[in-house]
Amino acid sequence: MCPYPWYQVMRLSKDKKQQRYQMVIHAREHGVKPTARLYAASPKTVRKWFLRFIEGGYQALGDLSRRPHFSPRAVQDDREKKIVALKAVYKRLGADQVKILENLPESSKTIRKIWRVNGVASRKRRKKHVTKQNLREIKKQFALFERVCEDTKDLFDIPEYWPQMKLLRLPKTQYTFREISCGVQFLGFADERSLTHSMLFAEYINEHLKKYGLIVEQGIRQTDNGSEYVGSWSAKDPSAYTLAIESAKLIHGTIPPGAHRFQSDVETVHSLIETEFYELENFTDRTDFMEKAHTYQLSFNLERPNTYKENKSPWQLAQEKRPDITKEALALPPVDLDVLLHKKLDNLTTGGYYVSSSP
Repeated sequence: MCPYPWYQVMRLSKDKKQQRYQMVIHAREHGVKPTARLYAASPKTVRKWFLRFIEGGYQALGDLSRRPHFSPRAVQDDREKKIVALKAVYKRLGADQVKILENLPESSKTIRKIWRVNGVASRKRRKKHVTKQNLREIKKQFALFERVCEDTKDLFDIPEYWPQMKLLRLPKTQYTFREISCGVQFLGFADERSLTHSMLFAEYINEHLKKYGLIVEQGIRQTDNGSEYVGSWSAKDPSAYTLAIESAKLIHGTIPPGAHRFQSDVETVHSLIETEFYELENFTDRTDFMEKAHTYQLSFNLERPNTYKENKSPWQLAQEKRPDITKEALALPPVDLDVLLHKKLDNLTTGGYYVSSSP
């Protein structure tokens, strides 16, 4: 006779089916009551498992589900259909957000379960490399210089450049023009960020693009919401920069506040130029700085392959879009905006009209 009650044996057993099978075989040979005495179980328990074995075999000796056949707190069918329909509306939003937006009484766990059971679970987040591939295909569709990003870069926070900047009075701010379909970049430099410098840089670029027939009407020149582009936050009229863009039949577009990823194309070249130019080069004066910046820009536009853009240079990609384009169109020298401003002011005081031009 077993020294332990049957329920305790079952509670500690790792293979309940095998224990019950041995009990059933003993009952078939010796009877129900002798088996009950041997296994310290009630005759009712032995008879239950014996009958289950006769009806269903070895698999019938497993535990049955204790889930209730009816739950008064279960979600009703109409509510369940509504929750399933909400997934099509909110797509990739999770249960927590949908519960808040729709003020649902069901818990987030219940909402997720309903979606899972009905086969409408949230789509997996796209992998980063897949998103980049999709963006590449979109950018390829734009005409050359149809979509452009502009931004400024502060140079006084680069450790390798800062001592030279202070000693040689080198520029403190970089103005960057980046064409997004092929990656062409043009540069400007100044001692400060200002609306005046941004306007001068825009006019300098526009004159160059007009010269080579590269203006795409209704093309978008995108910037952030900095005062050097939009002017005062309380201004009621378009800024001088906006007017300079619109004078070339272009559209000045601004990104949503705080959405810095919208400027990823120009931010990427800011990171590249810091590691490939500012951290490596030594300068003797401001003229030497401008010459070396010109050399770097020529290398970037005409020679440097871009792994993000099929391992081709901006010049190669531009040729595919515009076979008639010449290298001079991508060879615009970087401009010292402070010098350009002084020339313009001198012409205003002495008379005459100054038109900025590129070599």
